[in-house]
Amino acid sequence: MYLDEYKRWLEADLVDFDLKKELQDIQDDDEAIKERFAIALQFGTAGLRGTLGAGTNRMNIWVVRQATQGIADWVKTQGGTQTVAISYDSRLKGWNFARDAAGVLAANGINVRIYDELMPVPALSFATRYYHCNAGIMVTASHNPAKYNGYKAYGPDGCQMTDDAVAVVYDVIQKTDVLNGAKYIPFSEGVEKGLIKFVGEDCKKALYEAIEARQVRPGLCRTAGLKLAYSPLNGTGLVPVTKVLQDMGITDITIVPEQEYPNGYFTTCPYPNPEIFEALEKGLELCKKVGADLMLATDPDADRVGIAMKCPDGTYELVSGNEMGVLLLDYICAGRIEKGTMPKNPVAVKSIVSTPLADKVAEHYGVELRHTLTGFKWIGDQIAQLEAAGEEDRFIFGFEESYGYLAGPYVRDKDAIIGSMLICEMAAYYRSIGSSIKQRLEEIYAQYGRYLNKTDSFEFPGLSGMDKMAKLMSDLRKDPLKEIAGKKVVSVTDFEKTEQTGLPKANVLTFALEDGATVVIRPSGTEPKIKAYYTTLGKDLEEAQAEKDALAAALKPLFS
Repeated sequence: MYLDEYKRWLEADLVDFDLKKELQDIQDDDEAIKERFAIALQFGTAGLRGTLGAGTNRMNIWVVRQATQGIADWVKTQGGTQTVAISYDSRLKGWNFARDAAGVLAANGINVRIYDELMPVPALSFATRYYHCNAGIMVTASHNPAKYNGYKAYGPDGCQMTDDAVAVVYDVIQKTDVLNGAKYIPFSEGVEKGLIKFVGEDCKKALYEAIEARQVRPGLCRTAGLKLAYSPLNGTGLVPVTKVLQDMGITDITIVPEQEYPNGYFTTCPYPNPEIFEALEKGLELCKKVGADLMLATDPDADRVGIAMKCPDGTYELVSGNEMGVLLLDYICAGRIEKGTMPKNPVAVKSIVSTPLADKVAEHYGVELRHTLTGFKWIGDQIAQLEAAGEEDRFIFGFEESYGYLAGPYVRDKDAIIGSMLICEMAAYYRSIGSSIKQRLEEIYAQYGRYLNKTDSFEFPGLSGMDKMAKLMSDLRKDPLKEIAGKKVVSVTDFEKTEQTGLPKANVLTFALEDGATVVIRPSGTEPKIKAYYTTLGKDLEEAQAEKDALAAALKPLFS
């Protein structure tokens, strides 16, 4: 079966020289053919993501056209403007995939608004809402290595597509022949027919205005003298992040030269993920060289931002996503109360795998903190519920431990532009009162307890990886852990049981231990990985770390 499909591709006119060469090169390699053609890339709630190359199990223009036909058929049932917004980041083939997606939509009589330059996830979410689109498409593989690309699908609210819509799209994809089933016209023809238009300057300007309107202490940065080092990690952050920072008065910005401009090969950071130390190494070197107060790094699609802060002894320390989420929540609450801009009955939102320290901070400031499943679309869904009640202004902040932040309802996905803006404003504020981010973080720990949040990831590669992951989760459900590292498990929360959680179904298990520590286990929605999230609480960092190490060591055999 897979050999027949391979031969069909080999004999087809594939347009793309790279694909043709790859197919010829693997002619005598059955394993390579099987890996590319035995299965198809699955279109799920995160859209598509895979290695670039030839075949149904790879990212290429044919798989993109097939997926876009699914989107087109869904849009045609929706009424409304019959418009789809498209953006793309710096990944290899990004513009090709965006252009071909536009060609498929135009061939189906659907209007397209496409950015004329690479732009990040928040810009796509904003354009989808600004033009009252039925859907949005973001061509990105987020923080994956260079050999990957992907395709995120968004609904009319600017949030990633709902499960119901995805099911309809997937159904169409399965009925659409990958090589000739999608309707298609060249991009230039779509432009001539007036179906494909570029996103206007008015939309870009409105995005920047919406972000800058969320400053907590406007004007503060102009006099704070903050010195910043910044890396866009060769992605889309350079233009929007520096524009917003300069608009608010931060002008002393040194960009990491090797990572300044778009480069889909990510030569200096093979894994362009701000969660990972290696991606930030060049930025840290630059910090020491120029004596920066702060370093920022945004991932290629600029929806997440990582930072390093300067400590009193002149060294630099990385700040985790959980710590930054808590710092920003604390800063926004205190600042808005001080400025009289806190809404009545304020709401913040975090994911179930993010730190419980945020609950303590929210409680202190009288803010309702809602918990959602992992995936920023669930935070977007909470904003949508507030919007439906005419109360979207109650939303002040949302975050995930994986470095995703949002303050304000103008988009429905995480936004490294506003994250960068608020982190810099916070740093400038603490500097202006003779304090620092580091000092404030220590004060928060002193006030609420020394929480430690760590995540371990375990890869399950190859075609059998997903089956192994499914079995592991199934076994844990049938025979839940009774104790971990000598600590008794006092409760197990299974997020597949909605009656237990009040949330939609999710493949997540939480084990609460007798001393207040928790372990959350969940498979990744986008990669062949299982993640274990540990939260421990000690009288100091050493004690919290020692318990985390003991829990991790006890669970390691489970994932081997």
